[in-house]
Amino acid sequence: MALLIALHVLAAVVWVGGMFFAYMVLRPSAGPLEPETRLALWHRVFHRFFPWVWLSIVLLLASGYGMLFLYFGGFAGAGLHIHIMQATGIIMMLLFLHLFFAPWRRFGHAVERHAFPEAAKELGQIRRIVAINLALGLLTVIVGASGRSWF
Repeated sequence: MALLIALHVLAAVVWVGGMFFAYMVLRPSAGPLEPETRLALWHRVFHRFFPWVWLSIVLLLASGYGMLFLYFGGFAGAGLHIHIMQATGIIMMLLFLHLFFAPWRRFGHAVERHAFPEAAKELGQIRRIVAINLALGLLTVIVGASGRSWF
């Protein structure tokens, strides 16, 4: 159980912490850059961050369902906080899948073609999805950390 919890927490920290850094620190810091420089920077950042998100998703699913079935006896044995974590986590994963396969792909192609107005539009879409996922991620962390204390 300790290994599964450790993997679960580390995966959540990498994903949610990466989004927090990108949204709250890097985005405002990159704002004053020239559009071409800013968009190229975001392309490099996402290109390096998204493999970590994929790994985090795999670890979150494997460790979460491992704990659920090995230690809680399945869904019936899990507390409300675990069901909430699962729901918000799945929503986050679905949002990331959309982000990755739609605006991120279009963003990358636009940056490679130097179509910067198009790239900026896609980056705005990515930013909105990241904002939603960051809020969901922070909520999920709060629920996961405090849920055992609810009852």
